[in-house]
Amino acid sequence: MANNTRARRQARLSRSLGIALTPKAAKYLERRPYGPGEHGRARKKQDSDYAVRLREKQRLRAQYGIREAQMTRAFEEAKHTKGMTGENLVEILESRLDALVLRAGFARTTAQARQLVVHRHIMVDGARVDRPSYRVAEGQLIHVHPRSQTMVPLQLAAAGAHRDVLPAVPAYLDVKLESLQARLVRKPKRSEVPVTCEEQLVVEFYSR
Repeated sequence: MANNTRARRQARLSRSLGIALTPKAAKYLERRPYGPGEHGRARKKQDSDYAVRLREKQRLRAQYGIREAQMTRAFEEAKHTKGMTGENLVEILESRLDALVLRAGFARTTAQARQLVVHRHIMVDGARVDRPSYRVAEGQLIHVHPRSQTMVPLQLAAAGAHRDVLPAVPAYLDVKLESLQARLVRKPKRSEVPVTCEEQLVVEFYSR
């Protein structure tokens, strides 16, 4: 029941934001490519500039499944990092452990990737890490704890069960899926990160 409730919630949020947050939500969007609620089909008046920027911020937040406080901290770091703030922001979020667990194909959704981390199934350089927000550094190895590799969901992942619903593995990850191992070979570049976002609008939202 909890899984069904979560799926419906994600589907509703996906329709509201206009992006598929999970594979199941993608199917909902195919059938109902409009906003939720009784007025979802109705033609809306043009959004204000603020509403457009807010929506883009919410889209980015939802794709990483993070709280507003986490997003704000990431933006502040991005703002004080050399380079384009918007690109820095996406690259910082993409370096999170839960994001890389998803990209590697160990999980099917962001929520599942976070659950694997929180339940201590994921290791970084031989040490268990239970913080989804853990920042993975260049060269670090992400791998599944040996005792967890026998779990059915992780055996399915090792067999490539999620590859049909996930984007191609980005170039900044070296993945050995059958061994449930992935190494961050270099920092992610915004152009390679498979998220839907006009990051400059997010920068404008926080800079208002």
